[in-house]
Amino acid sequence: MLEVVQPGLQTTVQDEGRQGYYSLGFPQGGSMDQESARFANALVGNPASAAVLECTYIGPVLRATEPVVVAVAGAPVPVLVNGEPRDEWSRLALEAGDTLSFGVIGAGTKFWIAVRGGIDVPVVLGSRSTYVIGAIGGVGGRAAAAGDELPVGVALQPLPPVASLAPQYRPVFERTLAVRVVLGLYDHLLTEEGVRRLVEEEWTLTPMADRMGLRFDGPGVEWRERDQPFGAGQDPSNIVDAGYAVGSIQIPGGTQPIVLHRDAVSGGGYAMVATVISADMDLLARAAPGVKVRFLPVSMDEALIARGERRRRILAAVESLGGL
Repeated sequence: MLEVVQPGLQTTVQDEGRQGYYSLGFPQGGSMDQESARFANALVGNPASAAVLECTYIGPVLRATEPVVVAVAGAPVPVLVNGEPRDEWSRLALEAGDTLSFGVIGAGTKFWIAVRGGIDVPVVLGSRSTYVIGAIGGVGGRAAAAGDELPVGVALQPLPPVASLAPQYRPVFERTLAVRVVLGLYDHLLTEEGVRRLVEEEWTLTPMADRMGLRFDGPGVEWRERDQPFGAGQDPSNIVDAGYAVGSIQIPGGTQPIVLHRDAVSGGGYAMVATVISADMDLLARAAPGVKVRFLPVSMDEALIARGERRRRILAAVESLGGL
């Protein structure tokens, strides 16, 4: 077990996500930055599917009840074992009674703690990921709380021979981002000037950002004049309800884009003018309030190429450890 002494701001169990239930209203979920979570798991010899702890801004204080091996990856944060500094992006051995704690995050918003054997909470609808709004997964469908005891699974594979991930493989956390998008399904509802503003102007991430979506502030867009169809609202950004893709960009009222992320709702009545490509969802998850973003339009073929490049980059990083 890992005992939760202090829970931090919001610490939840996450994994690769809950696939196949989006049409029923249960989002994909999983770690916001899948790449960082994957690297944390690789460092302790876990498969990619193992459940980890996702920590937001203020990390938890955890006490090991028996010897365990852990790794921390993601946003830069001081890592402390019994109050002594340790390295992020490296494997750490904790003895029974040791405490793992964290300092002030230096960039981004989230980091991940992998434990050898994975966090062994029950599987719900094919995943251990916590969906707080739906109260399923993780620790009783909620964030960790003081006094919780997090069960650790049995490690089935050997530790990789390399105990630290080389700097060239680690994600970076920048203050300006270029995020690739595929325009549509409803970009035709924007004027030419509206499309230009979306893909050529700069947008700033606001503090209104969570696992469901990230809200940006910027120049706003222009919508074409039209008679709203029966069943749609009166705002020009309203449509008759439709399904949402993960990564969809909506602009309610035409001023503040919202990018739907891992815990996004599955449908509603706002036009999706573009969708962030899957290869850049991790990049967007690393953004903190105040980060400047430009949305760069790409074709579907370019999006598929980027997905393959991301897969190969992650594989190369994992292989550099000599493990899974």
